[in-house]
Amino acid sequence: MTSNILVWLQLGGCALVIFLAGPFLVHYAERISTATGLSQSWIGLFLLATATSLPELVTGISSVTVAGAPDIAVGDALGSCVYNLLLLVLLDAFTRDESVYGRIDQRHILTAGFGVVMLALVGMLMLVARDDLDLRLFHVSIYSPFLIVLYFVAMRAAFFYDKKLAIMSDDPPSPTEGSLGGAVRGYAMAAIVVVTVGIWLPFIGQQIAQIMAWETSFVGTLFIAGTTSLPELVVVITAMRLGRIDMAIAGLLGSNLFDILIIALDDIAYTDGSIYAAVSPVHAVSALAAVMMSGIFTVALLYRPGNRFFGMIGWVSIALITVFLLSSYILYLQGV
Repeated sequence: MTSNILVWLQLGGCALVIFLAGPFLVHYAERISTATGLSQSWIGLFLLATATSLPELVTGISSVTVAGAPDIAVGDALGSCVYNLLLLVLLDAFTRDESVYGRIDQRHILTAGFGVVMLALVGMLMLVARDDLDLRLFHVSIYSPFLIVLYFVAMRAAFFYDKKLAIMSDDPPSPTEGSLGGAVRGYAMAAIVVVTVGIWLPFIGQQIAQIMAWETSFVGTLFIAGTTSLPELVVVITAMRLGRIDMAIAGLLGSNLFDILIIALDDIAYTDGSIYAAVSPVHAVSALAAVMMSGIFTVALLYRPGNRFFGMIGWVSIALITVFLLSSYILYLQGV
């Protein structure tokens, strides 16, 4: 009984450390944006998204190399995508005067679209990239390079699209005086803290799966992914307080793209074969749930709904919550 409580306390301790490191990532990312003159959307999409996804990266690599738990690695990455999109509900609830989708720049549709493509591809691989379609070069699946290329294509497209909008704007961002070196060092220190904690998460996940008699795919998708998504939660809260909604949105969508990249990197690090063939096909549920939630977000950006229930959230948030609960219930049925 004592050991059961201890493992949950370890998970809570990791969550607390990640939660405390999150505000520093936002603070130093904003300072880098100011010092370099890069837009907040681009900083959120690349720098902030990379930092907040470091727990998934470290957890995934340690899961497949040390812990021997590929289901935790994939479940963590795809579960984090779902959690990131669920945080849009929090943004909507915090924006009391109007729907948050009326304040978000429509440039994020580009990133959301790339997210749909990459998530759908991963979902398909979870179902078909096995047996006769388990094509590999040595131990690495031939599908992983496509995911890596797609990620950098998305980053390049987003960068040049953002640059194009800045040129067309009457008030393009410009660098201001400030210590870029100090901001980079602060960002790196906060990132190191997040990485250090992320190393232990797969081992905690395995212990939880053992003592609760749950499948590792279920534990990785709901519990480990929830913990590694705490930096995104802190980013949302901090960005809302600073009035940086577009930085928060770019960070969430960019984290989803980076999380898919992590699956490809996990496959490279997993030396026992293709990770897509080794994990449970139930992970496709998380991928498809993230695709549906990304589609709902895209519709909301184009339609810009104004109706809100109880003055707090609109139908978009209700739809996002419904997809999350439905996918979680399916995973629960498969994992117990």
